[in-house]
Amino acid sequence: MSVPTEHVLALAAVLFGLGVVGFLVRKNVIIVLASIELMLNAANLVLLGASRHWAAAGTGQPTQGPIFALFVILVAAAEAAVGLALVIALYRLKQTVALEGVSQLKG
Repeated sequence: MSVPTEHVLALAAVLFGLGVVGFLVRKNVIIVLASIELMLNAANLVLLGASRHWAAAGTGQPTQGPIFALFVILVAAAEAAVGLALVIALYRLKQTVALEGVSQLKG
């Protein structure tokens, strides 16, 4: 029993939407980083669902989507490492992880 491609893409759209809402609404840097990770995972879901769909239709290679998803995972890991390092530096400087603390660092 296979999940239809439309359901996979709908789930990815919902996850991406939740990530965008979390990114735009929340004031906590850690939640903003988690929202970005959620959006990247939604993009991975689209890549894998589209790859499976195109491979089943015979118009694409089944390994293209997972390879691109692996690159997205690598970028997400680098983003998480740099982002958390910035959060630690912000917390040491301002004793908060709120985004208002970042705007005060400008000058």
